[in-house]
Amino acid sequence: MATLRIYDQLLQFPLFQGMSRDDLEIIAGHIRFGFVKVSAGKPIVQVGESCTQLCFLINGTVRVETFADEHRYMVAEQVSAPYVLQQEAIFGYYQSYTHNFTALTDVNLLTIAKEEVLRLLEDFLVFRLNLVNLFATQTQKHIHQTWRRCPSMLRDRLIRFLTQHCIYPAGPKTFYILMEQLAEELNDSRLNVSRILNQFQKEGLVELHRGRVDIPQLERLLM
Repeated sequence: MATLRIYDQLLQFPLFQGMSRDDLEIIAGHIRFGFVKVSAGKPIVQVGESCTQLCFLINGTVRVETFADEHRYMVAEQVSAPYVLQQEAIFGYYQSYTHNFTALTDVNLLTIAKEEVLRLLEDFLVFRLNLVNLFATQTQKHIHQTWRRCPSMLRDRLIRFLTQHCIYPAGPKTFYILMEQLAEELNDSRLNVSRILNQFQKEGLVELHRGRVDIPQLERLLM
């Protein structure tokens, strides 16, 4: 029964898509999995912690916090299961988490240690291709962003700034940033940025507070 439960949980995630039933049953029966339950309000991982395993969120919702250099501003957003916590951090030059992950609800995670991930990469071609494709797609998106033409209108530049600083382009977001800092990031005046944000608020796209911009649904800004 436990093997069947793991089998069903693995099918939620792109890393295991396309694998045969036989392969998934072998993985469920022979790979060592960890199971972690985190209560609402408790941290899961923090910025700077070494990424020594893949963490699969199998149910619940987490808060993700991302900080700018020198902590000049911060973005908080929500992601729900199924979701893998910063899978790119397990390899590469910087193998540490760059986001804070905190449980918003009671959550359950399935974990696979790096040694077991290496076994999966060695033994299962589909898993290897899935991971390469995920990393390649992520890299291509970042390269494409670099070469996109910068919008001339402040409204469009502001939308671009907000969307580029989120890990998922939908759902509720909160930017903890002073108006002066936001104006500096956009290379425009505080007055002009304030005017655009107040227009967004009139349209129901954002809610403004002192040092904070709440976005109920980021996707509405993109419509």
